Amino acid sequence: MKITIVGAGNVGATCANVCAHKELANEIVLLDIKEGVAEGKALDIWQTAPINLYDSRTVGSTNDYSKTAGSEVVVITSGLPRKPGMSRDDLISTNARIVKSVTENIVKHSPNAVIIIVSNPLDVMTYAAYLNANFPSNKVFGMAGILDTARYRAFLAEELNVSPKDIQAVLMGGHGDTMVPLPRYTTVGGIPVTELIDANKLNAIVERTKKGGGEIVNLLGTSAWYAPGAAAAQMVEAIVRDQRRVFPVCAWLTGQYGLKDIYLGVPVILGKNGIEKIIELDLNADEKALLVESAGHVREVLEVLDNMDLA
Repeated sequence: MKITIVGAGNVGATCANVCAHKELANEIVLLDIKEGVAEGKALDIWQTAPINLYDSRTVGSTNDYSKTAGSEVVVITSGLPRKPGMSRDDLISTNARIVKSVTENIVKHSPNAVIIIVSNPLDVMTYAAYLNANFPSNKVFGMAGILDTARYRAFLAEELNVSPKDIQAVLMGGHGDTMVPLPRYTTVGGIPVTELIDANKLNAIVERTKKGGGEIVNLLGTSAWYAPGAAAAQMVEAIVRDQRRVFPVCAWLTGQYGLKDIYLGVPVILGKNGIEKIIELDLNADEKALLVESAGHVREVLEVLDNMDLA
């Protein structure tokens, strides 16, 4: 069993570290374009094995995709952060070219891999990978909802002073301010969250969740990495261990929820084949309206990519 993480930045390295500690594969390959970065981080992670008592071997590579050959799962975190003076379209163009190149190289060496996208802007980068992989859509999807629901659940655990282990939640839509947390599907030890917290506090937590990434950027001056890396690793675990976990995932819709030809966050069953099934919830009118609104924002971004010449 081999897992590859492309992009040895904070998110990629964290994902590799979590995968190694969980012993999800015999070999975990960390690849980056910067000379020595992947090798150094992989070596550092490997040297924790005698301390934390695991056997997964981490290997680093500078842009040598031959070392990724035969990977069962590939996580792509590559891409540049938005810089001053760079428009959204500039960011999409730059990162789409990176994701296109990475995807083509991965497919060449691991034609049977399941591909998880973490690169931002998440929804459109997942679309870019799908267009260039020529894989079935169940094998190319994005990590967003697991991170977003983790933030939502963490905030609820703080407010209620309970264990986050007992909080279950569903969140849909695009990755960003238009995401759609669903309080009606949020429970604490099986108890509807609406019975444990008043509406104003719950709405405040929902709004904080929508801006959760920005809150960390404002504090750190850069994007989060511990939670995103762990979230991607959780998806890897569900696949390699065929756990059939129910997770919110950025998936390609073909008519579900009345939406078609769009990557959007929805609940799925995640197993050895990637997305085993997209789950369709019986949304009420307000929830449907929020999801359609979120889909509209995502579709605008996907159309930006469609209008670019990335050949």
